[in-house]
Formats: sequence, structure tokens, C-alpha cells
Amino acid sequence: MKIVTVTLNPCIDKTFSVDRVVADRKLAGQDVHEYPGGGGINVARVITRLGGEAHALWSRGGHMGSRLARLLDAELVPHAPVPIEGETRENLIVTDRSTGEQYRFGMPGPPLSDADRRRWMEHLRQIPPSVEYVVFSGSLPDAAPAAWYGDLLRAAPGGCKLIVDTKGAALRRALERGVYLVKPNVRELEEIAGREMSHDQEIERAAREMVERGGAEVVVVSLGRGGAILITAGGVDRFSSPSVPVRSKVGAGDSMVGGLSAALVERRPLDEAVRFGVAAGAAAVMNDGTELCRRDDAERLFKSVNRQEASP
Repeated sequence: MKIVTVTLNPCIDKTFSVDRVVADRKLAGQDVHEYPGGGGINVARVITRLGGEAHALWSRGGHMGSRLARLLDAELVPHAPVPIEGETRENLIVTDRSTGEQYRFGMPGPPLSDADRRRWMEHLRQIPPSVEYVVFSGSLPDAAPAAWYGDLLRAAPGGCKLIVDTKGAALRRALERGVYLVKPNVRELEEIAGREMSHDQEIERAAREMVERGGAEVVVVSLGRGGAILITAGGVDRFSSPSVPVRSKVGAGDSMVGGLSAALVERRPLDEAVRFGVAAGAAAVMNDGTELCRRDDAERLFKSVNRQEASP
């Protein structure tokens, strides 16, 4: 086991479609599916699909938590639930077949009690020192203090490299602590920097500031269809994203982190790992719901992810 993922606020993603979204009318849902969800859980699912092994830690509560455990078992994802007192949440993803548009409804997660937070700290401290990467991905549960997020990061074994994909106050705590890699999108980067960014040069400048201040050794800014920008102390690289048919954007960012993490454990160079992450993210949008990426698609698309000339 080389990778452990952390999902503080997991969910079951329920997806279905309707003929057309119309206000004040009872709509008949079709093609109903349930998937395990939440950032770190999705990252572990992706790594498993890519032939790697990731051990997922996640908050399990109530009937929904039991269902989520069964879904993970069905996908053969190694996992260790952290018991919590509240009920694990459920999110809804609705596709309007008349337009192809997708509506995503994120439910609030259960608050974590003092006992819940103590259990989480214990699980983080028990991560074996042989683990190379700990991936913190996803949102904080409602009312969870951002300071506690920083405590969790510090509880991970000192020899592990921390990869963080979150936003807002939790991302600020990660940058204050100093981690190996963060993967914000442009909106999340703007929130941290406190300014809007309309050009790549502005994105690169804000990411460089994170590196120069010691917040992260590596910043990977995801640009959606635009690919990704990799920033380290050594310089800037930009990678294109292959053009693919889009069926669902849910889980694309998690697939990028999963592909990147899997490649790092395989000892691929950092730039190649980011390229593979971009390929995995592109592969994910080709599938319905939160099915995430398929290994064959990711490996095929990797060949068409190219380095582009960075902005001057």
C-alpha cells in the first residue's frame, strides 16, 4: 500500500435523467444509478481502475454509510471507514435529455462531533510510515473547523508526501502547513489569491506565489478542457487536454488526481504524471454519471496530451 486517500465528507452520488426539467411539475426519473462519491473515494476508485492500489479512509455514518461501503466493496476498492455519529450524505445528479444539460445538487454533509474528530485523528496517526502519498481530497463537512483540517494534515506520518485537492479555508490551512502538491482549479485559485484571473500569466503568477511562500512544492492548476498548468520552483509547463465527447463532467478533477497519483507511485517523472492525470480527467468525461475513467481510455488519451509553450 503506497497511497492512502482521505474523504472527510463522502457521499453516494445518485444519478438519473428526465425528459425535460420543468418547474412545478412532477418529473419521472429514468436510468437511476448509484455510485460511491466524494473526492478521496473517487481518487481511490480511479487508482484501482488504473491497476494501482489505494486505501480509502472515509466518514461512515448510518444507513447511507452502509450502502456506500457496499458500493466500494462491489468495485473492489480497499477501504477503512471511520465511524461517525451522523448520516453519510447523498448527492443528486440530474440530466435533462432534451438539452443534454446536467444539474448537480450537493447536499450538506453531517457535522462531525468531537468524538468523530478524535477518531479521525487516530486513523491518520495509524497510517503506516511505508505509505508514500496521502491524498486529502474533497470538502470539509459542515461546521468542521478549518484548524482541525490543519491538525489532520500534521497527523499524517512525516515521511508521506501530502497531495491536497480542496478549496477555501481548508486549502488555506494546507498552504499554511506546507504540502507536496495542490491541485486547484482557476476558481479555487482566485479565491485563495483574492483576485480574478483572465489570462494564463495571472494564473501562473498566483501559483508561483504559492510555491515561493512554501505552501506547496508543486501546484497543478486544472483548466478543464484547457488542460493543466504545472508550476514548481524549476519553472512552468502547460499541457493540452485531448478533445473528447462529453457525457458527464462529474469526477473529472478526481480522475486527474487519481491518474497523477498512480503515475507518481510508478516513479514516472512529474511532468509525465501530470500528463497522465490530464488524460485520466479527459477519459472521465466520456462516461455517464460518476463512472470516472477507464484504464484503456486513459492510456490511449495520454499519447495525445502534449506540452505547450508556456506564457512568457
